[in-house]
Amino acid sequence: MQHIYLDYNASTPLLAEVADAMQPYLINFFGNPSSRHWYGRQSREAIELARAQVAHLLNCCPEEIIFTSGGTESNNYAIKGSAFARTDIGNHIITSAIEHPAVLNVCRYLEKFGFETTYIAVDEFGIIDLEELVDSIKPTTILISIMQANNETGSIQPIKEIAEIAEENNIIFHTDAAQSVGKISVNVKNLGIDLLSVAGHKMYAPKGVGVLYKKKNIKLDKFMHGANHEGDNRAGTENVLEIVGLGKAAEIASRDLASNYEHFKELRDLLHKTLKKNFPDLKLNGHPEFRLPNTLNISFPNIKADLLLDELESLAASAGAACHSGSVEISHVLQAMRVPEKFAMGAIRFSTGRYTTRKEIEEAAQTIIDTVRLIR
Repeated sequence: MQHIYLDYNASTPLLAEVADAMQPYLINFFGNPSSRHWYGRQSREAIELARAQVAHLLNCCPEEIIFTSGGTESNNYAIKGSAFARTDIGNHIITSAIEHPAVLNVCRYLEKFGFETTYIAVDEFGIIDLEELVDSIKPTTILISIMQANNETGSIQPIKEIAEIAEENNIIFHTDAAQSVGKISVNVKNLGIDLLSVAGHKMYAPKGVGVLYKKKNIKLDKFMHGANHEGDNRAGTENVLEIVGLGKAAEIASRDLASNYEHFKELRDLLHKTLKKNFPDLKLNGHPEFRLPNTLNISFPNIKADLLLDELESLAASAGAACHSGSVEISHVLQAMRVPEKFAMGAIRFSTGRYTTRKEIEEAAQTIIDTVRLIR
């Protein structure tokens, strides 16, 4: 049985170029980057090269890049750090109803400490209403955290407009860009972003490494305490091996951004058109235009996604609903988009990547068609 991987939004494989760049730091260059001797300098220089590589991808200054253990830590640092650093201004945070748990659960945690959170609704395409955002702002609002692109549907938010609203009201703006960096252009200067989270394993780098972009004038309460690593922003000896990998992945993402975009989109659309031709009642979940080029979230009405995925043993994809003891648990994203249950229960996310081939898409489409017909 040939297995076909269509779950790149969950995690990406390590690129060979990335693995090659990391290899010397497994054995040869083991020095502590805080040490002043030759061994330490090799590690320090590698970190600073990676910092420059990531900065180039995001169009920022290298000193605005903080290396973390991944997207979850970056989100935690951005949100908690902003909240506790601005208690003299207010205690109100605005986010959306479709954020990743690494944002939603942080906000819920902060509510235990007296912070207040407003969860902005989204429309049927998963896009927030800018007027509702403006109406939600209070004199005590200190932070807006809205993801750039949704991990389930791929819908892309109007980030630049949100940033302008935040700036006009002296509010820090953070965006979780774990799904967007490396797939679409993410220029923090042009977009006006204050804080941005990156996850390495979503962009062909290792798991366990990420980045928080922090604009120079933004002050955060420290999330990690100890020595003054990462420009006195994050304590702890740096993960040199994986930082090198993330830097190389960022360099490759910059180099291949345009060609990757076209490749992802072509294969995603081929899968969608083939399935739609065979199943006219197929429903697209997410914005038809403002969406990541690799993400296809679709619903087969009245078919449970878990059942379909169980039958699609050779395909790697993700369900938008989980079945427990005969009941269907629909994802909070699809609930917020008010997707009818008969569609939401059958939502599946397919996501293409660098290694996806046209032949794989054709084979996957035929397998899906045969399986859906069998179930029906």
